[in-house]
Amino acid sequence: MRIAAIDIGSNTVRLLVADVADAGTWRVVDEDQTITRLGEGLAHSGVLGEAPMARTLAVVKGYVVRAVSLGAVDVRVGATSAVRESSNGRGFAEAVGRATGRRVEVVTGEDEARLTVRGVRYGLGPLPGSVLTFDIGGGSTEYVLSEDDSIRSMVSLRLGVIPLAERFPFPAAIDWERYRALEDEVRARLAHELPAALRAVSVAHLVGTAGTVTTLAALDLGLTRYDPARVQGHALSRETVRRLLVRLGGLAVADRGRLPCLDPGRADLIIPGIAIVMATFEAIGVDTLRVSEFGLREGLLVDAIERRRGSPRFDTPRGDD
Repeated sequence: MRIAAIDIGSNTVRLLVADVADAGTWRVVDEDQTITRLGEGLAHSGVLGEAPMARTLAVVKGYVVRAVSLGAVDVRVGATSAVRESSNGRGFAEAVGRATGRRVEVVTGEDEARLTVRGVRYGLGPLPGSVLTFDIGGGSTEYVLSEDDSIRSMVSLRLGVIPLAERFPFPAAIDWERYRALEDEVRARLAHELPAALRAVSVAHLVGTAGTVTTLAALDLGLTRYDPARVQGHALSRETVRRLLVRLGGLAVADRGRLPCLDPGRADLIIPGIAIVMATFEAIGVDTLRVSEFGLREGLLVDAIERRRGSPRFDTPRGDD
């Protein structure tokens, strides 16, 4: 059975097409991602802009056609924070549905967190003890505390790299005083908004997913061409991330975008992304994270498989602090 998942994020649209075996495992047939920056200007205006919507719609239509042409019998489409938080997001989701013939599911913050950890767990396999997974997105960041097959606590914060980059632009080499103000703000947000259940627990594993951490992993590995297999499971220490910050901070945004494995569309977002990583290290009290290539897109696929088989893999939390 061939299934496809399309993740409409605030910054990036991601496609995954896979052949699913009876045991629920899969083999990747096709995958792709395109930065469309759907959430551009959203923090200021409260609405999705016409140009970002047009860019995103064109990419999603192309991905649906691609998936169907490859023989996908089920195409799952999920949209995250930019769509759910904008006043015209539901209308945009309906327009995408009409244009593609596929229902667009506007994923809640809790479901985004749950689906992300499903994808991460599928990719990394079982990890002993408590696992805190965080997903830095264009419009939000999700934190999920899990252990074995149970999710203990989760939160979706309206803390994304796009609005941070719009408020703290670094077009030239970084002004370090302004960077400290950025990191101080993120640190204060985490101190105030992370549930006590996440801040107080002793975490055995910290796992990061999405573009910021995968890009940092590729840079740390010195890859000249992005290699998902090498990025998957790579360990990033706090000191390594700080070293990469200094390296990237010495470059203008155009020069950052010329680095191998750093998409030009992410060149202005990587600095606020690093600020979130550094603040997370401090808030959780750990010095190393594992990088997951798998995330929400893969979680959408896992969820589609489980719906067809009627076998959910994760218990939902009984309550959050």
